[in-house]
Amino acid sequence: MYTIDLSEKTALVTGVANKRSLAWAIALELAEAGARIILTYAGERVREGVEELAAEIPGTEIFECDVSRDESIDQAFEKIGKTAPQLDYFVHSIAFAQRDDLEGKFIDTSRDGFRLALDISSYSMVALARRVVPMMPAGGSMVSLSYIAAQRAVPNYNVMGTAKAALEQMTRQLAFELGPENIRVNCISAGPLNTLSARGIAGFTGILKHYEGRAPLGRNISHKEVGTVGLFLLSDLASGITGETLFVDAGYHTVL
Repeated sequence: MYTIDLSEKTALVTGVANKRSLAWAIALELAEAGARIILTYAGERVREGVEELAAEIPGTEIFECDVSRDESIDQAFEKIGKTAPQLDYFVHSIAFAQRDDLEGKFIDTSRDGFRLALDISSYSMVALARRVVPMMPAGGSMVSLSYIAAQRAVPNYNVMGTAKAALEQMTRQLAFELGPENIRVNCISAGPLNTLSARGIAGFTGILKHYEGRAPLGRNISHKEVGTVGLFLLSDLASGITGETLFVDAGYHTVL
């Protein structure tokens, strides 16, 4: 029987917006295993909510980090470095697209909308990882969050599917480059869950019902199931796994 003891580990978890965030589900599992948690938030709109969540895990610290601006990222990591000079785990759960670009036809995606979605949802992984790597001198592990629209055409997901496809490619590329530094990089492709991002997708309730009807397990997944897989991939239990996109969707991706 394996026991996951992360009492000497520190995890940086980005993208927590509220208690339904997949990033929060992973943070809870890491904390339960004993890891110290550091959270970042995007701006004042979500600050109060993130502060309330952080209070649920003693010792958790939070820092503002607007990933669309390098100066904000640098300021955040300067502060993080003072309180935690070394990181063991990094969770990327950041995504955004304009509502207009998640409705209608993908062919009508605006140039600015495309740039914004790819910048925040995909490039931010590279921008943040570049700052994280120097803080992992003894190696570490990174996990990001994706969705099946990265590999299939999904109605109303549009440019976000493109962004997730880029994120999955980054997983492989970063795993290749960071492997010699004993840093593993993996991705979780989660089934649909009631999150802040999901609310921006037209027909989301119908998607949940469709998954439940088609998935081999005959149900939708839970936030905790994503959290425990995040814990697994980040911990040494997955020490031989890197560059992978692991589906947590009750088997939906295996059927037509």
